[in-house]
Amino acid sequence: MRKNAFLLLLFWATSMTTTWACTGISFKAKDNSYVVARTIEWGGSDLNSMYVVIPRGHQEVALTPTGQNGLKFQNRYGVVGLAVAQKEFIADGMNEAGLAAGLFYFPGYGSYCEYDSTQNSKTISDLQVVPWMLANFATVDEVIRALDNIRVISINPDGGKASTVHWRIADASGRQVVLEITEGGKAHFFENKVGVLTNSPGFEWQVTNLNNYVNLYPGNAPVKQMGGVTLASFGAGTGFRGIPGDVTPPSRFVRAFFYQTTAPQAATAYDAAMSAFHILNNFDIPIGVEHADQKEMPDLLTATQWTIATDITGRKIYYRTAFNSLIRCIDLNNIRFDKVKYQYEPLDKEKKEAIEMVHIKN
Repeated sequence: MRKNAFLLLLFWATSMTTTWACTGISFKAKDNSYVVARTIEWGGSDLNSMYVVIPRGHQEVALTPTGQNGLKFQNRYGVVGLAVAQKEFIADGMNEAGLAAGLFYFPGYGSYCEYDSTQNSKTISDLQVVPWMLANFATVDEVIRALDNIRVISINPDGGKASTVHWRIADASGRQVVLEITEGGKAHFFENKVGVLTNSPGFEWQVTNLNNYVNLYPGNAPVKQMGGVTLASFGAGTGFRGIPGDVTPPSRFVRAFFYQTTAPQAATAYDAAMSAFHILNNFDIPIGVEHADQKEMPDLLTATQWTIATDITGRKIYYRTAFNSLIRCIDLNNIRFDKVKYQYEPLDKEKKEAIEMVHIKN
């Protein structure tokens, strides 16, 4: 494990103040294709993000607080994912069977198993649960059945207070669930019919909180006569007046739900993916909002380091980054997972904003 990546991991695992703020949405297109999308934020430093391609048959050994000596698993399916900190920690991705999974920061509410070195053979770190799922399973039901056989832990070796994550899991049928591990290792699965996920508090609370915004609706508020005065909208969108605009997880959940559910249904998976990118523009988190002391702010363009839209039906992953807004695509259909070598590459080979000059003829 590279030292700088491990230090980044520890800082994330123990920090409760720096933003790790993910926002997830999903769409079903008119052609019945299914797309899940999300942002990933880290307001502390560069996440060292990379894409990882894993062939069928690849052997993996999970990390524990005492080394790379945990659960051993072999890839039944080929996988493509976007990793953070180091190649083993896939934060979001999909396998060739159409199972997609991603982790979302979940501080203060998750609670994993206590580490027990005598059970290393069934122990896996929370940051490796996504690649374990994608390596082995094709459906949500398969994941649910298998989870009883593993122990999910934090790999924070200092025994400090570690932050936790929860997971979004979706398959080609269009089913989507949220996995939250609480009470020292108890797994809870929630059917995600709203198709949205952010961070803490728990998923059930976030859905219940939508009832606080029952007054919101698309369009404009009607003109009213009150006290001899005509009250009318200044402009478009007054039906959403009162929607929360801050970057806290509950506010982002509400905003994502209303933006997603009022968007017109896209014709194809590609159209749905492009719509997802436009909607998720609203959830980019500028550097500065989470730093009370400007001297502590990192040299980042934004806390939102990348955005991904996964076409589960078409087996394509689209992504863009803070350093390059060009949308790139990895087509799993073009990868021979029985032949391809294990590989990982940085999402951005150069950390600079990509600008294409427009040349005007005189």
